Amino acid sequence: MTGLLDVLAGFRQARILVAGDIMLDRFVYARVSRISPEAPVPVLAVEREVASLGGAGNVARNIASLGGRATLIGGKGADEAGARLEALLAEQPHIENALITSDRARTTEKIRYIADQQQMLRADREAPWPESDHSAVLATARAAIGKHDALVISDYAKGFLSPALIAELIALARHHKKPVIVDPKGMRLTHYDGATVITPNRHEASAAMASAAGNDEAAAATANRLLEALPKLEAALITRGSAGLTLLVRGKDALHVAARAREVFDVSGAGDTVVAALALALVAKGDWGAAAHLANSAAGIAVTKVGTAAVTADEVAAELQSDELAPAERKVVSVDGAKERIDAWRAKGRRIGFTNGCFDLMHPGHISLLNQARARCDRLVVGLNADASVRKLKGEGRPVQGEMARAIVLASLAMVDLVVIFGEDTPDPLIRALKPDLLVKGADYKREDIVGADFVSSYGGEVLRAELMAEHSTTSLIGRARE
Repeated sequence: MTGLLDVLAGFRQARILVAGDIMLDRFVYARVSRISPEAPVPVLAVEREVASLGGAGNVARNIASLGGRATLIGGKGADEAGARLEALLAEQPHIENALITSDRARTTEKIRYIADQQQMLRADREAPWPESDHSAVLATARAAIGKHDALVISDYAKGFLSPALIAELIALARHHKKPVIVDPKGMRLTHYDGATVITPNRHEASAAMASAAGNDEAAAATANRLLEALPKLEAALITRGSAGLTLLVRGKDALHVAARAREVFDVSGAGDTVVAALALALVAKGDWGAAAHLANSAAGIAVTKVGTAAVTADEVAAELQSDELAPAERKVVSVDGAKERIDAWRAKGRRIGFTNGCFDLMHPGHISLLNQARARCDRLVVGLNADASVRKLKGEGRPVQGEMARAIVLASLAMVDLVVIFGEDTPDPLIRALKPDLLVKGADYKREDIVGADFVSSYGGEVLRAELMAEHSTTSLIGRARE
């Protein structure tokens, strides 16, 4: 594991050139309210829409979130979707925008309608990229390749990359002695020959080679056929979903990396994450085995997220170390980590509860409050005052236990799902960030004195004043111990 963490740390020095089909991914979240009287179709009551960089854009976004830097070459139209792509790229400080705009092209969009935890419909807007603009793509790549450590080609078969252009891009990178990582598309793969590695999924590889890639043996045989069909290729990596991945490097035995069992929410963009992590690992001087393991870990994290979400280096590091961490420690997360977990829970219809406190010395009163809170929600998040915050509230000599010790004790309880340490005097910023469906405090608080109560009520959330157990408080416990 230490070797993998060293390679992961090397991602920060990597700079990757990404060329390919960029698209605007729109996720429209809704609920099904009724069947239309006009036709036998569900009526979707739209609640929110999220837009993100898709295709090659998602590859670049994952490179950046994993710690590297990327330059993105893609094509867009002079339209509203193209302007939205520009705005999204402007929010990414570690991605250099090298998009090419064509008045004759249309920006590719994928619009997914999601209701009741499942995708109901996908609508695409696209048009072929004008081949006469390919010279501009190649000129941009020529100007950029020398400043980068590798080239990623992300082919979604939307027309931006013709076979001839792909061949020229590969030749350009190899002339500069840069590795080329290709996420291929289609039945005919010969125009990818000369690349360092290609990363088809099992369905693409099986269709292209007319062979199965289900179990380990079949996947290895299909990978071998890929290497035979593309004699200049150094390696083939076949992603196999819940079965993990298979890597075959020319002249070596196949490596099968199993996927960790996990709750899968959305496979959108997992292939982009594989390509990003693989490219970074190879640039960071990882061997093929290390690159495959890191790509597999990153993809496993990606499928637990909503939409085409980016994976961070911290998440991969935590994944690599998770076998050495106690389960309780995995529940202690940052605000951003809590928001991501809550988004996934909400997408599955879960009700989120929140309570907060110092929890300096756990006693039956604490257990009672937490049990009452958990009984009214599906997932309970506890906001925990940091040490400095406790000192302000309780005075010198407190807390008796440090914040991590208190957090691990809380996280060890079955009724607690997440613990978030906050340093502010009150939990108001945390409550506003997490937007819980249920806010719980003890009945010794008046409704008007509960921090966040008005905010939670403003969007229809519930505020619960939990019953107290008499004669149980941390202050009295500490007082008796000192006596």
